[in-house]
Amino acid sequence: MALLDGFTGVVVMPANDRERAREAAHARGAYPAPASEGRSRNMRANQRRDTKPELALRSSLHRLGYRYRKDYRLSLDDGIRVRPDIVFTARKVAIFVDGCFWHACPEHGRQPTSNEWYWAPKLARNVERDRTVTAALERAGWEVLRIWEHEQLATAFELAIAAIEHGSDTSRTG
Repeated sequence: MALLDGFTGVVVMPANDRERAREAAHARGAYPAPASEGRSRNMRANQRRDTKPELALRSSLHRLGYRYRKDYRLSLDDGIRVRPDIVFTARKVAIFVDGCFWHACPEHGRQPTSNEWYWAPKLARNVERDRTVTAALERAGWEVLRIWEHEQLATAFELAIAAIEHGSDTSRTG
């Protein structure tokens, strides 16, 4: 039985229910069963937020006095909801630090060799969602910066500063 956490408002499912739901999804073919327990642990350990490249960039920005919101939910007029990794609300700048695998980096992303039937469409949906979200944010007047996780911190930092300063330029149109 799923419970609603009164503090966070998140639905919390007990571990045994989670396991049962996972097994049922595997049986339906909704997604593949893990090749091994080690692989399963590895995939569960992947984080949606607070990744090492994201933390390094946030730390560098904070050190220079930039203040921002992290993983802040933006609800756009066209019904799209998005959570950029770093958000400067007053300057309308949204920064995403994209993982090479999950977002199909043209330089380092690779097509999976096992369970391609599942992973290829999933990664394609991720890329399409990134395009949709970027376009929606830009239509709403946001400056959008997407940084690959493989970028050197100095490069990522320079790109972020340029976007922040451009986002704070009130004389620009569009």
